[in-house]
Amino acid sequence: MIDVDGYRPNVGIVLLNADGQLFWARRINRDGWQFPQGGMRTDETPLEAMYRELEEETGLAAHHVEVVGATHGWLRYRLPQRYVRRHQRPTCIGQKQVWFLLKLVGGEEALKLDAGDKPEFDIWRWVDFWYPAAHVVNFKRDVYERALRHFAPLVEGLLSVELGSVPPRGASGGSSKPVREGYEAA
Repeated sequence: MIDVDGYRPNVGIVLLNADGQLFWARRINRDGWQFPQGGMRTDETPLEAMYRELEEETGLAAHHVEVVGATHGWLRYRLPQRYVRRHQRPTCIGQKQVWFLLKLVGGEEALKLDAGDKPEFDIWRWVDFWYPAAHVVNFKRDVYERALRHFAPLVEGLLSVELGSVPPRGASGGSSKPVREGYEAA
């Protein structure tokens, strides 16, 4: 499903643990790391799509998480020209996303990267809050920063911590050393 402007409706998931760290996963057979995300079906609300994508990509069900917040409206990013498939109609030039902040309420043992038919990730780790904004692929960076800026006050209130602001581009954004890293056979 592509809208009239060429954007594919999508949901993004920021998963928070009790220590204020975020779930960060590596795309299978690639070197790119990202948050779970995925396209919406025509018959789904963003919330329904989020729960489906959460289960497909992480193995977590609704009872494993608490929805803390969501972005208002769509956050958009354009694909680099090399990723635009011009032979497909309608042509998709990017994604528009509703982002959800979820708090893990169960243990991380429920995380199963191979829960879906086609696993998206092969390794995951917990990272500091701002780390993804500095380490996601460049064309998604602005959307990640906007989503995290939106969620930072919610996390600060929830965990009674101060996260600071988005680090400058190229800065580390916090520790890159994972607290816990999970590996799954794919």
